[in-house]
Amino acid sequence: MSLWVIADLHLCQGNPEKSMTIFRGWKNYQELIKKNWTEQVNPEDTVVIAGDISWGMSLKESAEDFRFIENLTGRKIIIKGNHDYWWTTKKKMEEFLTAEGCSSIKILHNNHYRYGDYGICGTRGWVSIHGETQDEKVLKREVQRLETSIKSAVTEGLQPIVFLHYPPVFATNFNYDILDVLYRYDIKDCYYGHIHGKSAHELCIRNTYDGINFHLIAGDYLQFIPEKIV
Repeated sequence: MSLWVIADLHLCQGNPEKSMTIFRGWKNYQELIKKNWTEQVNPEDTVVIAGDISWGMSLKESAEDFRFIENLTGRKIIIKGNHDYWWTTKKKMEEFLTAEGCSSIKILHNNHYRYGDYGICGTRGWVSIHGETQDEKVLKREVQRLETSIKSAVTEGLQPIVFLHYPPVFATNFNYDILDVLYRYDIKDCYYGHIHGKSAHELCIRNTYDGINFHLIAGDYLQFIPEKIV
């Protein structure tokens, strides 16, 4: 039994016009995701998918992408990314997944999931990148969701591992509101996606910074190979 992670699948099974293959480093990415996942992940394993999962604009438009994920091995735990426009309430998403027969996909939203002695925690996060629009209300809500998720794991006596979509640190940009939560709960490992392209990857924190191990897990950075955590 192992724990894996990857972000930014950007699946477009039902929306081929949204394919990421027009970008450098994304050639045959959906085929690579399926191939690499199948070769690495066993049925008893868990994979966290940290946002930007499907290009569908609604749950209905995303159905083929969810069936694609369902047919991959292991339990999948998903969080919201900035391009997951289909994301709605946890109840509606769970009802939809049940109706579609996607029993291996779980929603991480104001909660946590146990993996051994660890608590899988997280939320989308919010932008800390110069030039991107920021919204104080959205940031406050994401900070609250992150803390709620971590607290729920701590209450069960689990060691939290945090998964975000947005990086809390990028180049010289710091999201201090998110970082404050990580510091207060003594988080040791934080995994994030969102950042694409070799030049941008080089600006990412990918090591220990101020006591936290930061890990970039964007799909193109990982070459669409899930990364084993535990």
